[in-house]
Amino acid sequence: MIAGTVLFVVATYFLMLAAFYNARVRLFHVPVMASIMLCDLFFPVYLVMTRDWYQRLIIEQDLLTFGVWMHLGFVIALFVMYGVQIQAGRTLLQETADVGRKKEHRLQGIGILIVRAMVILTGALLVQSVEPSMVEQEG
Repeated sequence: MIAGTVLFVVATYFLMLAAFYNARVRLFHVPVMASIMLCDLFFPVYLVMTRDWYQRLIIEQDLLTFGVWMHLGFVIALFVMYGVQIQAGRTLLQETADVGRKKEHRLQGIGILIVRAMVILTGALLVQSVEPSMVEQEG
């Protein structure tokens, strides 16, 4: 069974794709992209508040695994790319931007789509599945 958090981020990824391909409709593109960036920014806070990270990372020693560090690297890269993209987007909104700036913004967007897909993929691989025996005992 797919975790609800994975379904949520995949749905926001498809929404991001729609906003990327409808970049000319600024009333759609800008709010959707900004909202998804904010969701991505606060998603780790949600996970920390709803998961037992001490058990998983410290006691089970999952902190030392390659998958966790790879995921963390992709998340940091995504947040850095968001910062650069926001600066480029603000420049496009404030000035009459030339073709070069628009192309740069679009190429950064493609990079964000690739890195965000990797964040989602590595995050989905790290999701712990609930064992059926545990579900039966709780129910």
